[in-house]
Amino acid sequence: MGLDDQVEKMQMRQNYRNFWHTNLLSTVVADTPYCCFALLCGPCASYMLRRRALYNDMSRYTCCAGYIPCSGKCGESKCPELCLCTEVFCCFANSVASTRFLLQDEFNIQTTQCDNCIIGFMMCLQQVACICSLVACITGNDEIGDIAEALTCLADLVFCSVCPCIQTQHKIEMDKRDGKFGPQPVMAVPPMQQMSRIDQPTPPPVGYPPQQAYAPYAQPPPPYAQGYPPGGYPPSAYPPPPPGAYPPAGYPK
Repeated sequence: MGLDDQVEKMQMRQNYRNFWHTNLLSTVVADTPYCCFALLCGPCASYMLRRRALYNDMSRYTCCAGYIPCSGKCGESKCPELCLCTEVFCCFANSVASTRFLLQDEFNIQTTQCDNCIIGFMMCLQQVACICSLVACITGNDEIGDIAEALTCLADLVFCSVCPCIQTQHKIEMDKRDGKFGPQPVMAVPPMQQMSRIDQPTPPPVGYPPQQAYAPYAQPPPPYAQGYPPGGYPPSAYPPPPPGAYPPAGYPK
């Protein structure tokens, strides 16, 4: 992988959408025993994490996960276990960083601003200590040499504190990958909802042809007085009852 490819890959990692399951500040509390193990035996932890990141398939192993120019040219295919042991002991910092890049590219994990600040401070402190050591060697000034030694000790202390947290962060992420935290909830996309709006057009009828509206009467209907009963309603006079029909016989008058 060339320098341009590495720069492009680093820019792509800034657009990743996922996050680490645990940030660097919480790793000590999240898994204290493993953090202590990584502090006491960092190369062993790096070996186990890289092997686990490759799903225990060492045929996939390349030196520093393919992120340095000599990757794939060190005879990894013949003896990957020996090459990994050499990597974690001789290039320990690169082995930790390579495992980190491998997990980030696999799971689209971006690094938070807090993690970037911690890792950046560690790297800057190491660079300043190295520069001071070079200046002390060139000038032979004892005071600069004392400052360089103090900065070197401080840089080593910070590295020994941050690196176990980084390895613990990798371990927790792979625990999540392997389902050791139980099944993770799956976020499903909610169904599309249609809102009721009064300005929506009326949907076409289904199954029946559209019915025509009744036209209003052109003229008012004729009044009942003109048709029934004859002569209008009510009748002008009722016909008299037949003689002897009312009142009935025997009814008191």
